[in-house]
Parts: sequence; C-alpha cells; structure tokens
Amino acid sequence: MKSEDTEEWLDVYFTRPIGLAFALLWNRFDIHPNVITILSIFLGVGAGWMFHYTDLWSNVCGVLLLMFANFCDSTDGQMARLTGKKTLIGRMLDGFSGDLWFLSIYVAFVVRLWNQPMPGLDTSWGIWILLLGAVAGFLCHSPQASLADYYRQVHLFFLLGKEGSELDNYQQQRQHYESLPKSDWLGRIFYYNYANYCKGQEHRTPMFQQFFAKWQQLPEPNEPLRQQFLAGSRPLMKYCNMLSFNLRAFCLYLTALLDCPWVYFLIEILVFNLMYIHMHHTHERLSKQCAEQLKSE
Repeated sequence: MKSEDTEEWLDVYFTRPIGLAFALLWNRFDIHPNVITILSIFLGVGAGWMFHYTDLWSNVCGVLLLMFANFCDSTDGQMARLTGKKTLIGRMLDGFSGDLWFLSIYVAFVVRLWNQPMPGLDTSWGIWILLLGAVAGFLCHSPQASLADYYRQVHLFFLLGKEGSELDNYQQQRQHYESLPKSDWLGRIFYYNYANYCKGQEHRTPMFQQFFAKWQQLPEPNEPLRQQFLAGSRPLMKYCNMLSFNLRAFCLYLTALLDCPWVYFLIEILVFNLMYIHMHHTHERLSKQCAEQLKSE
C-alpha cells in the first residue's frame, strides 16, 4: 500500500492481496516484473477483443481477462517494490499498458456498435459511434485519468515527502531528456513523452503551481499549512480513485454485459466529467487559499 488516504477499499481488500500473492509466487521463480507487465498487456488487449462480440459468454470472458490484467498491474508494482527490480523499460511499460487496455476496448465497442441501430431509431450508429468513442476516450478519459494520477501524487508528496511520491515536473524531466545521448533512443523517447505528460498536468493546475512554487521556497516546512492542505486534499482522493480504474471498469463491465456499451461512453462524457470538474475546481480553490495564506505570513 502507498497510503490509506489514496487506496480504495476494493484494492485494499481484494486487488492488492491477490497481487501480493502472485508477486510472492512469481518471485520464487525469479520472474521479472516486466514479464508480468507484458502479460497484462496481452490480457487487456484480449479483453478488448472479447468485448467486440455481443454474446454473453464472450463478454464474461472479457470481464475476466480485464480483471486478471488489473491483478497483473498490481503484481508488477508490488514485485518491483519488494525486489528493487525497477527499470526504465518497466516504467514505460507500466504507463503504456493501461492505455493499450482501454484503447483496445474503445475500438472494440466502436466495431461492435457500428452496424447496430441507435436506440429508438432505424439508423445504424456508423460514424457517430466513432465520434462518441473518440470524445469519451481522448477528450474525457485521458485528461481525467491524468489529473487524477497527478492529484494522488501531490497528496502523497505532502503526506509522505518526495521519497513517498512519484511527483515529477516538466522542467526536470525535459532537462533529463536533453542530457541523454542520442544513442540512448529508448530513454529519449520515454523522457520526451513523460516531460510533455507532466507539462500537460501542470498547465491545467495553475493555482497549485503557484502554491507549490511558494511552498518549495520556504526555509522549512510549514506544518499547520501542510495539515490544512492535506485536510482539503484528502476528500478528493475518492474522486481520484473513481476516475482511475475500479469504477470505470465496473461501468464498462455492466454496459458490456447488458449489451449497451454506448451507455459507457455517455457515462464517461457526462458523469465522470462532472467528477473531474468538481475535483479540479476544488483542488485549485484549495491551492489558491493555501497560496494566499503563505503570501500573508
């Protein structure tokens, strides 16, 4: 566990114990965490393939495959922490795997619905389901998950310090990218994309960037303000979790099994976006209050 603040009950009592059991088992056979990550990619993409079918059995298989992909995602991280087998390739694969899972599932849903009639109409979905899927995936899912991950790392930074968080910034990652020799093409690809990923997170959080810049300039940490920030950030962790995997997966499973996956796209666009807007607005307001308090001291 990273912290009680940032862990969902489903992960604490279900996903992580299973992942830990697999980690201990596979570590006995000296299997590298990267192998588990690659396995999760095949399982997640396999789930997408099964979801393009409309029959119940295929969709049940899709649910099971995605569940095992998620177990593998929990396993590889715990194995890396237990054994110290952390590599750049592993870091790249870990970030890439979840994207591939959901990309394959979104494509599967589009293919599945393309020739199906729209609800209440004789017209098939056609290009409209592609547009709906693109909006749900690229304009909603991606920024939601990105900001949820950022806020979780911010919370861990103020809770546990830098060593307990993976909070990075664009400037440092860009400098690291520019310092790498051109022969290290794999590292350059990773850090170029990762720097831009951090840049996107920072661009959407201007109030937090102002507060964090002032915080880092303090000669010593302001403990009352740290506790104030954590108290305001802690209730938002439930939204970070809901915009990560579990709730999204549950909605995906349900709509696939009920043969109405277009509803999942609407949930992404309408319900999850409302959570995203509330989370973002509340965190920015909290950051502004903390920045003003630092300025007044």
